[in-house]
Amino acid sequence: MPRLAINSTVGNTALAFTRTWRGVDATDQVLGRMATRIAIVLMGKHKPIYDQSNDCGDYVVVKNATKVKVTGKKEDQLIYRHHTMFPGGLKEIPYKTMMERKPEEIIRRAVSGMLPKNRLRQKRLDRLLIFPDNEISSAYEANLLKDYEGEFGKTWKQQQQGKGAEESRTPAA
Repeated sequence: MPRLAINSTVGNTALAFTRTWRGVDATDQVLGRMATRIAIVLMGKHKPIYDQSNDCGDYVVVKNATKVKVTGKKEDQLIYRHHTMFPGGLKEIPYKTMMERKPEEIIRRAVSGMLPKNRLRQKRLDRLLIFPDNEISSAYEANLLKDYEGEFGKTWKQQQQGKGAEESRTPAA
């Protein structure tokens, strides 16, 4: 039997369902744009075998969560709320305080809000690993196939403009 390559067309087989590990650097990324890209990868919408009822997404490892950016006045106005389930137990934490205490929670909540609200949501969030600084555990770093940091915060148009700029910089042989 011939050996299958990663780019082989195999349909709904084990190779198509294989979960890959993607690395993202959150340095100077806009929180919302990055969270939408991460949610798409966690759901598996980038794969040709995507189905709403199946969990076929990939793992995502985010580093430098403390360096994520927000646009506009969100840094001053954004408030994270949760309830302790006791009377009068509504807790409000401003964005700046949350960034100092738990920067990984900011990204997790943003991605969670962009995932479908169903039974697969928690399973998908379990595949999201967030690190506040540049240091990633060697066990996770060994699994990363490619660093997708350049793609995650950009729109499709920005990616195409970047590719055109790279082609113009390379000298013709």
